Amino acid sequence: MVKIAPSILSADFCNLNSEIRRVSGADWLHVDVMDGAFVPNLTVGVPVVASIRRHTDMFLDVHLMIDKPARYIDAFCKAGADLLSVHLEADHPARIADALHAMEANGVKKAVALRPITSAKAVLPYIEQLDMVLVMTVEPGFGGQAFMEQQLSTIREVRSLIDRYHPGCELEVDGGIAPGTAGKAIEAGATVLVAGSAVYGAENPANAIELLRTGR
Repeated sequence: MVKIAPSILSADFCNLNSEIRRVSGADWLHVDVMDGAFVPNLTVGVPVVASIRRHTDMFLDVHLMIDKPARYIDAFCKAGADLLSVHLEADHPARIADALHAMEANGVKKAVALRPITSAKAVLPYIEQLDMVLVMTVEPGFGGQAFMEQQLSTIREVRSLIDRYHPGCELEVDGGIAPGTAGKAIEAGATVLVAGSAVYGAENPANAIELLRTGR
């Protein structure tokens, strides 16, 4: 069954505890960490992840859109992340490998993320050790962007690589996921869908989660 990971980027941060409870029927909770350097936006950091962890038992899927992420892996692991995604574009390959080794040492699930400019084949040096690959279907940095249809081919390519080299690896898709695009991402091979406004902007988030899960 497809997992749904609502993004708190679309939540009301003045009422974050209640906003998390609103999506408690989801499988994961997606936390977008942006540093104003790797992407042109600032969001949350280690203290907010730690606060979220104290108030929920949900699986925390923490997406690090930050430069040189190896520097912060230990801190986010200690804050309570269950899974960390690092962008392959955020540092050179040896340092990305260091970030993944740090996740392993902390017992946290490991993922790499791909911007739309990045080839699916970029995951090959890492794929056999990963728990997840994240394919972005928007340019990272801001919520509410439109789904990039051309990224369906990247999702399919990553799906093929996962099936060949590491079938147990999840394939997450993030960006513009809504009732009109969820089914396309699932058909292309996604097993986890990140959705922000499609869930938090819905009158009934629980119903929205179930609709996305079925690809409708």
